[in-house]
Amino acid sequence: MGVKIIATNKKAYHDYFIDDTFEAGIVLTGTEVKSIRLGKVNLKESFCRIKDGEVFINNMNISPYDFGNRENHDPTRMRKLLLHHAEIDKLIRLTEQKGLALVPTKLYFKRNYIKLEIGIGRGKKLHDKRQTIKQKEADREMSKAMKQAYR
Repeated sequence: MGVKIIATNKKAYHDYFIDDTFEAGIVLTGTEVKSIRLGKVNLKESFCRIKDGEVFINNMNISPYDFGNRENHDPTRMRKLLLHHAEIDKLIRLTEQKGLALVPTKLYFKRNYIKLEIGIGRGKKLHDKRQTIKQKEADREMSKAMKQAYR
């Protein structure tokens, strides 16, 4: 009954401060599900939009299924996300604020369903990105020193 992560969007955490996350289902075709099960999905350039009270994900690249026929899916088509109406209203209110964006962060299996985690992101400036990189390097050096000390 666990969660199996299929794909993560590391670029989202590099480019945005993720404040809050939501879990959403996705409307998919059969060949898309088969490609996702094989792990042929990329979230790197994807983004979410709210249109007419519904949430959609754009540019999520799901590679065509190798054993599909001529009815195979378009790899970067716009896909509808399934959220409760109250969650959509909250997302609309949050994205109307200046500087907030809907960013997909994770794609995973939960039981037999494919779920997408959406984050509310505030864009990072260049100096924020540099600070994050410095912090990661410092943590890496500290853990390396701790390993050497225990040997």
